[in-house]
Amino acid sequence: MQIIAVSDSKTKKDFLNVARFLYKDDPNWICPLDAEIEQIFDAAKNPFFKHGTCNRWILKDEAGNTIGRVAAFINEKKAHQYEQPTGGMGFFECTDNQKAAFLLFDTAEAWLQKQGMKAMDGPINFGENDSFWGLLVEGFTPPSYGMNYNHAYYHRFFEDYGFKTAYEQITNHLAVRKPFPERFTKIANWVANKPGYTFEYFSKKNSAKYVQDLMDIYNDGWQDFENFVPIKRETLEESFKKMEDIMDEKLIWFAYVNGEPASFVVIIPDANQMIKGFNGKLGLIEKLTFLYKRWVGVSRMRAIVMGTKKAYQKHGLESALFIKLKEYVLPLNQYDELELSWVGDFNDKMLSIHEATGATFGKRHLTLRKIF
Repeated sequence: MQIIAVSDSKTKKDFLNVARFLYKDDPNWICPLDAEIEQIFDAAKNPFFKHGTCNRWILKDEAGNTIGRVAAFINEKKAHQYEQPTGGMGFFECTDNQKAAFLLFDTAEAWLQKQGMKAMDGPINFGENDSFWGLLVEGFTPPSYGMNYNHAYYHRFFEDYGFKTAYEQITNHLAVRKPFPERFTKIANWVANKPGYTFEYFSKKNSAKYVQDLMDIYNDGWQDFENFVPIKRETLEESFKKMEDIMDEKLIWFAYVNGEPASFVVIIPDANQMIKGFNGKLGLIEKLTFLYKRWVGVSRMRAIVMGTKKAYQKHGLESALFIKLKEYVLPLNQYDELELSWVGDFNDKMLSIHEATGATFGKRHLTLRKIF
């Protein structure tokens, strides 16, 4: 077997195509767009290159067939916040061959060690953790947009190589047409009508204001979590830019207390239902099909991220946001499900909110760590 660094158009193509080969008989897999994958490894398009570096490889067998791939990266803003300097690995794909899998892991580990790392987390993304993050171990159903999907046998490779679970990532599903529990609805309506409490949905025309509000809420609300790194305006602007084609402004809600940004939820239509069958491509025909499916073929939404400032975390604002969302969504008669993805097992508050809505278990991913 031969490890080859991705360095030209041929190896880039092989890096993308190996996934198509490995999942060609899996009806649940939905091929991510090639352009979205390549953007992660493009220093001109991925802002994480400003404080990080990455490399990627493909693996060929004795006959010259591409049978695996892997990427490794270092986010300097997070790498040194752990007990030992920790890099990342991701975009791992491999045939059911432990020798091949271990060779890919060894390659990522060796590269990270040369950069001074003492451990690696994986499978993760060289970017924000709302996409391409975690190893799927439970809930092998069609993934929503940005969520990792993989073969079940990958878990065995990670465990046998010495990876240990750092944390679990829980995804829950909410049936849109099912009424919220009575207690949840009562609290939400009470909060929504409190004096000084106002609610607004996102506006592209006024995006600068809402990006700033989201950044203020997020950085305040998440600051106490271990290894927290404040989110930058630049990163948020890039994220909203990427969402433009699928965004519905009235699925992104903000709560204010006496004019102060206090809570938010970002929800998008599930683009995977639009790109299913595209096989990673987005030519003219796919774009026209995408536009058609955008309005008539999407029945699932995905909640990407929620946040509430510390001072308002027990005020029931999240409940009110869900009520506002439902007031808009139900009359559309379009959506059947809201996927609440993903929440770390360390985030008791958010998991409690999921439970209060009546959401049911959907998927479990793992973020694993290998200490060298």
